[in-house]
Amino acid sequence: MLQLKNHPTLTLYLTIIGLLTAFGVVTFLYIQGGFSATWLLFCLLTLALTFSLHHQFNKQNKLMTLVLKSLANGDSSLGLSKNHPMRAHLEEIRDNIQHARFQAEQQAHFLQTLLVHIDLAVVVLDDKGKVIESNPAVVKLLGKSIIHISDLEHISSLVECCESHLKTIANWHHGEQQDNLSIQITVAQIQGRIRKIVTLQSIRDALQNKEQQAYKRLTRVLTHEVANSITPLASIAQTCEGLLPETLSFDDEEDKQDLQLALRTLAQRTEYLGEFIGRFRQVSSLPSPALLPQQLSQVVERIYQLHLSDCQKSHIELRLNARLSQLVMLDIAQIEQVLINLTKNAIEAVQQHRLNQPDACARITLSTGINSAGQYYIEVSDSGAGIAEHVVDMIFVPFFTTKQQGSGIGLSLSRQIMLNHGGDLIYIARSQGACFRCIFG
Repeated sequence: MLQLKNHPTLTLYLTIIGLLTAFGVVTFLYIQGGFSATWLLFCLLTLALTFSLHHQFNKQNKLMTLVLKSLANGDSSLGLSKNHPMRAHLEEIRDNIQHARFQAEQQAHFLQTLLVHIDLAVVVLDDKGKVIESNPAVVKLLGKSIIHISDLEHISSLVECCESHLKTIANWHHGEQQDNLSIQITVAQIQGRIRKIVTLQSIRDALQNKEQQAYKRLTRVLTHEVANSITPLASIAQTCEGLLPETLSFDDEEDKQDLQLALRTLAQRTEYLGEFIGRFRQVSSLPSPALLPQQLSQVVERIYQLHLSDCQKSHIELRLNARLSQLVMLDIAQIEQVLINLTKNAIEAVQQHRLNQPDACARITLSTGINSAGQYYIEVSDSGAGIAEHVVDMIFVPFFTTKQQGSGIGLSLSRQIMLNHGGDLIYIARSQGACFRCIFG
């Protein structure tokens, strides 16, 4: 009986043959002798074989339904017996399903890995504005995780209004992070549902590179067209002044003095203009930084010791907060020059503020830290008057200065050094005083 259960086709054939035979015997007995005990016995046998045949069909139907459901649920442990006629087809279907599922999983894994490793920030939203997929670049770019479309702040209105495709540029501000974003929005229907795919990319570095290239081109024009003419003018003016004989007489003695003054002024102004062009050349011809691992705390401590004596003489409290001892790749000479410039500006700002308000606090703080984007920084803050809002956007422009004796070169040069290090120099508005932060990429 166990062998017959493992051969459903043979069982089916034997049942059909037995049923036909029993039905023939019943018919024959009825024709020959009518109702009898033997006829009744074969009638019962015929009914038993009919129920057996019905049972086998139900059993096979239930088995096939169970196997198909298991395949649909990804369970391939259930199957047909070794001698079942549908076994080969079932195994072929199972292999195809497993292969298709493996390919889909590989493709999904590839896409997921691609999203993790690319720098392009990708956000996928459903029709209700809920984020159903995003990659780590989103947090890195925006400074926070995005759960709902409202987390995109002013960009959310662009996404909500987009019905097919949109490509634009927008500013992004999150805490101290300021960026220019290239935004591309695509609306697609996936599996019958509306999805909005938003890609975000920072173009701030590209804009800064364009700005620096413009400065360099301007420098070349100035040095070629102006600087080459400055030296001869200064030389001629000095020569003319020296050629004036002491015995040279004018109808009016003041005319001689005016001529000497004019030649002297011409020589001085051309000399100052030459120094101006030299400083401009310095901005656009910075050498590439020689990067070596340095501890931020040690760098800040050296700047602290360098300015401690001057601050004490000026009765300025110089604080040091350098608890972060992280190794950062930097050019120590260039970074120290940046910090010296910033500290010098802070000292001047505190001194000027104290002239206007003698009772004002005089304090400068040098500190290290890490921002929300995971970037290490060195910060120079002071208790001076701060920077007026209407000039904040201009402080990093070369030769723009609010000081009477300033050249306008320090901040722009410092920022260029930080950009060459893959970071940035930013100004952070405070309730009191100014704060400049050197961020390392």
